[in-house]
Amino acid sequence: MGKRVAGMCFVKVDGEQLEVKGSLECTVGEVVRETVSSTKGPVGYKETTRVPSTKLTAIFMPDFPIDTLINGTDMTITSEFGNGKVHTLSGAYLVGEPTAKGEDGEIDLEFEGTKGIWQ
Repeated sequence: MGKRVAGMCFVKVDGEQLEVKGSLECTVGEVVRETVSSTKGPVGYKETTRVPSTKLTAIFMPDFPIDTLINGTDMTITSEFGNGKVHTLSGAYLVGEPTAKGEDGEIDLEFEGTKGIWQ
């Protein structure tokens, strides 16, 4: 029997569900590792902190919560993937310059926060 590993995704912002078109991405892991090399080759690695984030493309519905997203500085973003995994981004706020696209009826959103947890 096959298992669903991808497909429909759901995203809620402070409990309010967004209409998701696709492109849902959430960070995995809290650090970024880079190899440190000398003239003799690799000698180890360095770690830097990774900012927890969630990116998605949403449908720009008539009741789209613009004010909530623009003014929110301590939101909770809950993302459910098609495989059943759930990512919760807390202390979240909108970053970048989201722009609504009238021709496609969509908007790209990127949130960063203080903590990202997978369940």
